[in-house]
Amino acid sequence: MAILSYITIIGLVVAFVMNNDKKQEFASYHIRQSVGLCLTGVSLGIIGLVPILGWIINIFGIFVLLYMWVMALMNALNGKESPAPILGKKYEVWFAGIQQ
Repeated sequence: MAILSYITIIGLVVAFVMNNDKKQEFASYHIRQSVGLCLTGVSLGIIGLVPILGWIINIFGIFVLLYMWVMALMNALNGKESPAPILGKKYEVWFAGIQQ
């Protein structure tokens, strides 16, 4: 379920629903990290609507988000409960109430 949560929005929803029955802390942790990454992506999309400066921030942000996503996915694949780089610690605090 932890790996599935990083594979598209649909995977995140499926992992969230599957984890509701049997609350697994490892899966819950990665679901919270994935929610943070998804909301960061949505925020970047909204920022990208602003001409010129928003586009520049969006392009740079997408590469940073891709890096964060790959590292978080690698943590899930390796069985580590490590936060995503850069914003992962904030995601732990912001989304602490999800699937507790």
